[in-house]
Amino acid sequence: MPDDVAARAAAEEESAFSHPAVDPDSTAAYGDHPDQVIDFYAPRGERVPGEPAPLVVVLHGGAWRAPYDRRHITPFADFLAHRGFAVANVEYRRGPASPAEGASIPAQGGATGLVAGRWPDTFDDVAAALDALPALVRVALPQADPRRTVITGHSAGGHLALWAAARHVLPKDSPWRTDAPAALRGVVALAPIADFTVAEKLAVCGGAAGQLLGGEAKFAERLPYADPTFLLPTGIATTLVQGRADVDVPQAVAESYADAAAKSGEVVGLTLLEDVGHFPLIDPAADACAVVAEEIAQLAW
Repeated sequence: MPDDVAARAAAEEESAFSHPAVDPDSTAAYGDHPDQVIDFYAPRGERVPGEPAPLVVVLHGGAWRAPYDRRHITPFADFLAHRGFAVANVEYRRGPASPAEGASIPAQGGATGLVAGRWPDTFDDVAAALDALPALVRVALPQADPRRTVITGHSAGGHLALWAAARHVLPKDSPWRTDAPAALRGVVALAPIADFTVAEKLAVCGGAAGQLLGGEAKFAERLPYADPTFLLPTGIATTLVQGRADVDVPQAVAESYADAAAKSGEVVGLTLLEDVGHFPLIDPAADACAVVAEEIAQLAW
C-alpha cells in the first residue's frame, strides 16, 4: 500500500475513533450473556412534535473480533438520534476474548491476532436481538415507530445487517430462518463485507470472513447460511454505501453483492463516495456520515 494511501486511511480511522463514547438513554438485555444487550437512544433534534420517530437498528463492525464492541459506534448512534431517529445499538458475541482461549491466529506483520466471530453464537445473537427488539422498543423507546425500521451496519456489521434482513430466504434447515420477511423499510449497509468469497480472495480484515465460518474446512459448507450473496433476492429495499478509497473493505466487495442481486432480479442501490475510505461513513465529523443519514432517511421517513 502506498505511503500516502496508508496515511490517509490511518487519519480517517483516527478521526472516527477520536470521539468520546456516548452513553445510551437505556440498555436492555435480550439474553443472559453480557454481550446480549441493546443500547437505546431516544430521538432528539428536529422532528414533528408528537410524531413517532423511525427506528434505526445499528450493528457495529470490527471484523467480528472481540476487541471491537459497540462503544466505538456510539457517536454514530448519537449522531442519528440528533437527526430525529430512535436508535437501537445492538451488541453481539464476537471472537474469543483472548488468544489464551486457544483462538489466536497469525496476523499480518507476524503479530498475533484474534479469530473473527463465533459460530454459531454471533448469528444466534443477531437473530435473537432482532426477534426481541419489538417488545424491548415498546418499553425503552415509546417514541419509536417500529413500522418504520431500517437496519444499518458498518463493515462486519454491514454483513450482519444484510444477513438479518434475509433470514426468510435462509436454507430451510437453518435455525435462524423465519417464515416471513422482517417488517423493515430497508437496509443501509456501510462498506459491508457482503460477499465472503471475494472478501477472502482480497484477504479482507486478515481473512475474517473465513474465520467467522470456522476456517477452510467449514467455509463452503457454511456459506449458504451466512453469505449475503447466497440470500437473494430478499424483496427488501437495500442500499450499500461505499467509499471508493476504502482499503479495508474494497469497493469490489460491495460491487460483487450488487451484481449478485441484479442476477437474482433485485435492484440494490450502490452509493459510491469519491475520496472516502472506510471509517468516514460512521464518523460524525465527516461529510460522508451525513450522506449515510440521508440514505437512511430516504427509506425511513
